[in-house]
Amino acid sequence: MVTRTARMILQGLLVLASGAAAADETSSGGGTWQKHEYSFVSMGFTSTYSCDGLAGKLRLLLLAAGARADAKAQSGACAESFGHPEKLARADLVFYTLLPGSSSHADGPLTDGAWRPVLLAPRSPRELSLGDCELVEQFRSQVLPLFTIRNIDDQTTCVPHQDSGSVINLKFESFAAAPSKRP
Repeated sequence: MVTRTARMILQGLLVLASGAAAADETSSGGGTWQKHEYSFVSMGFTSTYSCDGLAGKLRLLLLAAGARADAKAQSGACAESFGHPEKLARADLVFYTLLPGSSSHADGPLTDGAWRPVLLAPRSPRELSLGDCELVEQFRSQVLPLFTIRNIDDQTTCVPHQDSGSVINLKFESFAAAPSKRP
């Protein structure tokens, strides 16, 4: 279980990681896509996932956090047969996040971007449940720093081995592709 001090340090690191983006709120509204590849290993006590199930949940979280729609989460090398829960389920992630302005680390032309509010909570997105609490904590600490985010409000508390007493409530703003304008 993460102590309150460790949680505050972690939140501080997330704020520092997104500080540059938060400092320039009135940017041109354009951004460039940056590619990320990450190997994720789930280490939860309350819920276990099959590798395919983990990949599905992670893709859901990537899209909710503002990753480009072509985000991929594929099951990694797993010991058990297809569809069985794993103690250490693995998934390989390939996704793009939007960086304000232009960057030498980016892929492609300038894209219209905007700050949008994100809420991760039970049923937000719809497929997220209280049993996913530890997964959300891991996503927050390992994957979310790869996004351009600001105004983090993390009230998530996970109680190992039970849903009772756990809370998923992670709010932030993510710099993501602006909604397409309909004619």
